[in-house]
Order: sequence, then C-alpha cells, then structure tokens
Amino acid sequence: MGKEKIQINEEFWDIMPDDYKDLVTHSTYGKTDRGWKDVGSSTELIAEHSLCAGCPESIAFRHIMASIPAPEDTVMVGSTGCTSLVFPMVAVHNIHSLFGNQNAVATGLKRALNVRFPDKTKDVIVLAGDGATVDIGLDMTLQSWFRGERFTTICFDNELYANTGGQESGLMQKGFVAKMAPVGKKFEKVRLPEIARESGCAYVAVLTTSKPSLVEKVVRQAVLIARDIGPTYLQIYTPCILEIGKQSMEGLQEMRDAESAGERFKFREYVTPEAQAFLDEIAAKKKAEKLASASN
Repeated sequence: MGKEKIQINEEFWDIMPDDYKDLVTHSTYGKTDRGWKDVGSSTELIAEHSLCAGCPESIAFRHIMASIPAPEDTVMVGSTGCTSLVFPMVAVHNIHSLFGNQNAVATGLKRALNVRFPDKTKDVIVLAGDGATVDIGLDMTLQSWFRGERFTTICFDNELYANTGGQESGLMQKGFVAKMAPVGKKFEKVRLPEIARESGCAYVAVLTTSKPSLVEKVVRQAVLIARDIGPTYLQIYTPCILEIGKQSMEGLQEMRDAESAGERFKFREYVTPEAQAFLDEIAAKKKAEKLASASN
C-alpha cells in the first residue's frame, strides 16, 4: 500500500470522515526522510489513544511508528496487553495475536508475504510486552530466533504484567514488590538481550524511549537488518507509572533514571559483523548521495 492507495475520489471528498481526509493530506507514506519529528502532524502516528495519561508506552509507540522505514509496506503483530488498545488508532496494517504466540504468527505472516509479494519488501514487526515475550511466549520467541526468521521483535518492558493488575514477570527487578506480587521478586531480571544474542539475533538493543532520535535510529537499523540479515530484537523500557506508584508526569524521568550510568536500561547494542558491514554499506551510500546532491 502506497499513498496513492488511500486517495479519495473527488466526488466523495465531502462525505469522508475528517480523520481519513487528514490521513490522505498529511500521512508520511512514501516519505524517505520520515522520522520522529513527524509526530504530531501525521495521523498514522497515533492521533489519539485510550492508554493512561502520560503512559510511556504511548510515547514509545509514536516514536516507533515514526521510525518504520516503510509503514505502507509494514505489518505489525501485537499481543494481548495495553498495546492492543493502541493498534486500532494507527494507520499501519496490524494483527492481534493470542497472548504469547505473536512470534509464531509473525513467522507465518512473513513467509506468506514473501510468497505473495516475491518482488516487494514487506516488513513484519512484533510488538509485545514482557509477559508475552519472556514468560508466556518465550518458546515461540526463541524458536523464531533459532530459525533465523527475518523480522524484528520489540519488547515493551514495563517489568510486570501491567494490563492485569501488577503480577510478577520474568523481567521484573529482583526484590520489587507489586500489588499482585506482595512478597517481592525472588530472582534477577532475565537477561533476554543476552539470550537473544546467543539465539541468533543479528542486532540487539536495550534502551528507553526518552531520546526520540535514538529510538528512530535503533528501530530503523533493526528493521533494515531484519530484511537482509536475520532476526533483530529491541527491549525498550516503558514503565507502567500506574503500577509503580508514579504520577502521570513522572514517566519520562523514570526512564531517564533507568538509563543512567550503571542502570539496567543504559543504552547498549550488539551487532554481528555481517550486520555491521550491512549498516556500513548503507551509510556509505547515503554519504555518496549527499555528496552527489551537493555537487549538483
């Protein structure tokens, strides 16, 4: 789907909903330099949502949506959780999977798209919470990495089951006490980024969504590497301010604190040599294009 696919016949313009007309007028479909600065002016980057006020997931969602290289040729696979409240509000193809089987659904989807559109690149992105990724869906997450499935998995890590009352997840911090985990977590946070690295992922990154330019860079790299090299994994801290006892305006500071030196979400990434060579090639092409444009 390109921007030409959503155009409205002139005869029907006056009777179309305003949000659809806004999509046609302001969407970033086909825009090669789209990015986080388009947030706020493009309908497909979440015009509204039903998440809590100040929810970091909504911030992360907007930054990710703005960073996808080709939204018109992207299908996102979501899982049960708070993110499922957002998918109906974005103009990107999406599938709602069962709780935990999102990577299995994405596997079949990616393979089917390759058969259906052999001459066109179709990106598949999984977006699920920590419960769906590391607890209930861990087997299907790992198996997709073992097989080298070429799509990106993004985990919104809020370190507990936020959507169902605050139960303990494998990514919860040791000792943390939640409403439905009153005795405190008994073991350390599962080292899923390291597991992803050892399971065949070509690119792995850990970050928060406090720096939109960093999110844009990482998401774009992950999607492009997944197209040509192999599976990629992003773990993004999106704290549930409601469950950890924060005010609606404190989510951004919570993320900044978690990414400070020595903290669990200090930015780090792993890139295989093959993936790094691929990124270097892309950078060289961009540099050559800029030089050619400047000389003209």
